[in-house]
Amino acid sequence: MIVQEVADILEELCPLGLAEDFDNVGLLVGDYQREVRGILVTLDALEDVVDEAIAKDLNLIVTFHPIVFKGLKKITGKNYVERTVIKAIEHKINIFSVHTALDNVMQGVNGKICEVLGIRDPEILIPKTGTVKKLVTYVPTEASEQVKEALFAAGGGNIGNYSHCSFSISGKGSFRPESGSRPTLGKKGETEITEEFQVHMTFPARLEKKLIRALFESHPYEEVAYEITTLDNAHQLEGMGMIGTLDKPLAEEDFLKRVREKMHTGVIRHSQFRGKPVQRIAVLGGSGGFAISAARSRGADVFLTSDLKYHQFFEAEKEILLADIGHYESEQYTKNLLAEYLTKKIPNFAIALTESKTNPIKYF
Repeated sequence: MIVQEVADILEELCPLGLAEDFDNVGLLVGDYQREVRGILVTLDALEDVVDEAIAKDLNLIVTFHPIVFKGLKKITGKNYVERTVIKAIEHKINIFSVHTALDNVMQGVNGKICEVLGIRDPEILIPKTGTVKKLVTYVPTEASEQVKEALFAAGGGNIGNYSHCSFSISGKGSFRPESGSRPTLGKKGETEITEEFQVHMTFPARLEKKLIRALFESHPYEEVAYEITTLDNAHQLEGMGMIGTLDKPLAEEDFLKRVREKMHTGVIRHSQFRGKPVQRIAVLGGSGGFAISAARSRGADVFLTSDLKYHQFFEAEKEILLADIGHYESEQYTKNLLAEYLTKKIPNFAIALTESKTNPIKYF
């Protein structure tokens, strides 16, 4: 396999187009055409992790956090980022990051937290907006089904848990083939009026090029008329955080005990107890302070996240229990998720879960 093939497999799980604008995902060090001898999966691609990859003869590191986040103006080895990049380049180690692309999918970071904590029927907490587009095109009646099937195959027409969604309006189209044209219907210099369907179909913005290619390849006309608009609709299966329910209500203390046991954290910073049982739980791995209001508005009893600031705990307003379990702790299972996924997709390939402990925070 080459790096590009592994990247394509990862894109099936978490399309990089879903990453946040501020993020840096994809291949950070290396060459997409380089042959892969084996994969090391980690939460953080640090110098020790590169050493581990070298020792195990694994030349692709799949990491959650990007080692290169901000631009590098110099690479002289003066800090841990530069030293990691230099060592990776020297030993031809490729580094590929998924970060917020994996945050924004149902089966990603937050889906794993829900699985570990026994949170049922999870939904996206903050659905992404601006990621849904609509295609409108005009197709001769007899070709409308073949065009729609091609668009469905390219990923169009998926709405939530439904597929093959479209809407068609019957009408009459007109056109006059001019000099240099090669019309499928009609004659040059003569106006043609034909029965057509106006076809409407929504699709994920990241699939636009693929959908347009499918439209042009399946459409019988030499010139294809179409319109694309970006919708304000939120995508209910893409976005930050998740919210779901426990099988049965728990006392606040008992739920935090479950969190401490399952998430292997010795310290949980939390807001004042409300004195009520909890059952509806919101989670957001990593720094999630920005989502407190969303968790409250969705009726969560608890919001589990990390990196909360002092004043953010006041935002609980005794309406919700805020629980900060630590950044690493909230995302620790991400590497397991990635390793399990890649092992399933590439069963006869060397895939290892890092043995390096990358959590920079220690507790006394």
